[in-house]
Amino acid sequence: MFILFAVLAATICAALDVFFVTGREKVSLIIRAYVRDLLVIVPTSLAFQRYVLKYEHFLNSAACKTGDFVKFFLWSLAIGLLVLVVKALVRRVLLVEPSKRPKRPKLAMALRIVAVVLFFLGMAAYTGTVWGKEVFGNVTGDQLLINLTSPTEDTDPAVMMSGYEGPVFQTLLFTALFGVLIFSRFELRYRKKEKTFRIFPELAKRILCIALAAGMLVFGVVYGINEFDLGQLYNAYMLKSKMIDENYAEPREVNLAWPEKPRNLIHIYLESMEYSFTTKDKSGYMDKDLIPNLMQVADEGVVFSDTDLKYGGPQVGTGTQWSIASMVNQLTGLPMKAPGKANTYGSKGQFLPGAYTLGEILEAQGYEQTVMFGASANFGGLRYLFETHGNWKIMDFYYARQNGLIPSDYKVNWGYEDDKLFEFAKDEITRLYNTGKPFNFTMETADTHCPDGYVTPGKEKPFESPYANAVWNSDKDVMAFLEWLKEQPFYENTTVVIIGDHLSMETKFFNFYEFPETYERRQYNVILNPAPGLKTDESVTRNRLWANWDMLPTILASMGVKIEGERLGIGTNLFSGEKTIYEQYGVKKVNKEFEKASPLYTERILNVDNLLDAMRKK
Repeated sequence: MFILFAVLAATICAALDVFFVTGREKVSLIIRAYVRDLLVIVPTSLAFQRYVLKYEHFLNSAACKTGDFVKFFLWSLAIGLLVLVVKALVRRVLLVEPSKRPKRPKLAMALRIVAVVLFFLGMAAYTGTVWGKEVFGNVTGDQLLINLTSPTEDTDPAVMMSGYEGPVFQTLLFTALFGVLIFSRFELRYRKKEKTFRIFPELAKRILCIALAAGMLVFGVVYGINEFDLGQLYNAYMLKSKMIDENYAEPREVNLAWPEKPRNLIHIYLESMEYSFTTKDKSGYMDKDLIPNLMQVADEGVVFSDTDLKYGGPQVGTGTQWSIASMVNQLTGLPMKAPGKANTYGSKGQFLPGAYTLGEILEAQGYEQTVMFGASANFGGLRYLFETHGNWKIMDFYYARQNGLIPSDYKVNWGYEDDKLFEFAKDEITRLYNTGKPFNFTMETADTHCPDGYVTPGKEKPFESPYANAVWNSDKDVMAFLEWLKEQPFYENTTVVIIGDHLSMETKFFNFYEFPETYERRQYNVILNPAPGLKTDESVTRNRLWANWDMLPTILASMGVKIEGERLGIGTNLFSGEKTIYEQYGVKKVNKEFEKASPLYTERILNVDNLLDAMRKK
């Protein structure tokens, strides 16, 4: 089928060749010209789409949609026309001659400069959007704004390099080519026998370039707004909702009844881990299970599923689907909303200063607390989050360097690899246990972060997809760590919470395995060894509509804490069976309302002075 479309495009181009370029009159010469064009255009178009555009299964018609054939035909036609133009220039049927139009230096130069600037901005918006979608997946407007206004130091060099090689280089390249086109003075003429006809004068070229620049700007901006759903930012600053205000349970004011013997907590955020990575019979979409060990762990623990199957997870909520947002959700019981001012998430003391978090709740109970990252805690403002909210010991990439855990010049991936992270975690958890106090140990993995994930040299790579190999090895690392935990004397009195921090942004993986758009992906989640006496049957664990923010009260309940009203922040204790905010109002309605500005969030969560005033009045 694809070859037929290539032949059709070649036939059109061959006809144009005969009538406008070669001018053949004899049938034999026309046939010869047609065959020659066919032999050039068909294989060239196929090779271009296979090796340049990298279309998968480009010869398998059954695997393609109608749109794929249309794109294929248009690309083939474009290649054929390009070949035809080159032939016309070589045969001097198409002439490029200097323009004889009088120069108007000031006006012409101003128009050219404006056009180049407009083209540059439009191309930057387009290439930046394409790159952002490929690298980070379905990034939304609030996430984009928060990331732009938060610290980005210590980003994985591979991500930065892909940015330079992608949108930066592409924008400069195409802008340079556009600049050459608009600043050069030429016109095109068509020669028919002994006569020449001006077909593209200098004025027409200039008008076309200005129109192209304006069109590129409009297209790039509209494309970016649509792909990143930047309409959310309008909602965030121009519209108001009291959805949070009317459903918020201030954690400082909720009565918490603690068990006689406090339970330890180990909270593991698994970067981008999903149930999607398991097989289709277990709610995943893989033919071979990438996470067999984690599925065994899920069978042993309590999983909160959104389906009637055991394996499922939270809904995609506003302000939840990136690493630091997920941590904010689970620590504060709140979504991470667009900042009120530029440094809200980017300076010490300004990271949600009015929030009261899990770290502060446990600090008040005398817990020893450590958070560990193989990456830098500076990225995204994580350090500010943990420094501001609780007595956390922060063990990140720089801590490991400064304390001799890794060499001072060591760095791979985002910092150091996960197998080292789990070994360091064992030592730190042992230290926490030996203090004799209840402890909270939190960690986040990084080897399954996009792009492509990371596999330590020497580990297995059984799959063609690099990211599949990263997931496969992460599954093994987690299992080995859990086996160690179960052998420790403190395990019986320790609750272990494991959750994928958000849905994976590795779009190449999902395209490679051809995940359908209709397939609903869900974060991995399981709670091991919860406090005895909790309700854990299917009435509370299945067909639940919940979000990351519900983990705050759920984690405390899993530690044996009784929560007055079963709600903290906007999160609901899932063990209680009480309706979550999603189950009360519906997922779409809540997400839409959460896009809007919340007076409580803006005035009390983002502004500590207003919070203190409100607390004094009470």
